[in-house]
Amino acid sequence: MTARTDTSHAPRLPSLLTLPLGLIPGRLNSAVLARILNRVFKPELGEGELDFLDHKVMRISVEDARLDYRLTLRQGRLEAAPPGARDDLSIEGNTFEFLLLATRREDPDTLFFNRRLRLGGDTELGLYAKNLLDSIELEGRVGPLLDVMNRATELLSRFGTQRA
Repeated sequence: MTARTDTSHAPRLPSLLTLPLGLIPGRLNSAVLARILNRVFKPELGEGELDFLDHKVMRISVEDARLDYRLTLRQGRLEAAPPGARDDLSIEGNTFEFLLLATRREDPDTLFFNRRLRLGGDTELGLYAKNLLDSIELEGRVGPLLDVMNRATELLSRFGTQRA
């Protein structure tokens, strides 16, 4: 049984902001995100907690921002997935939902169960990813970035465009 929530009123990034984001090559976006995540997840990488992604491709699609990130784990580090590699796992949603996840305003179970964030592909990989996200305390790792994400969540909640 799949629960569905009406997300038609969830805020989205205004189209004017998404235009430049869509012009950046996906592999470059993925490489930048991999560098950031290697720092954020340094303890987990060192302990092998992301080994479930070894030579697997995880696609993260931020739909309203027109961003697709494709990551893999090689030799204990996250990196951009090679072009043409098949996705083993996908996580899809809009900026607002990813911000809710990152700022812990909503727990991963709620976001995934209500299909505000959607998992696709290998179910076991998806469960590992969700459990990892649920177990990590980001507050001490991202410092001021957490404040920026909280403010962005508030702004998007107030001023984001609504779906038709």
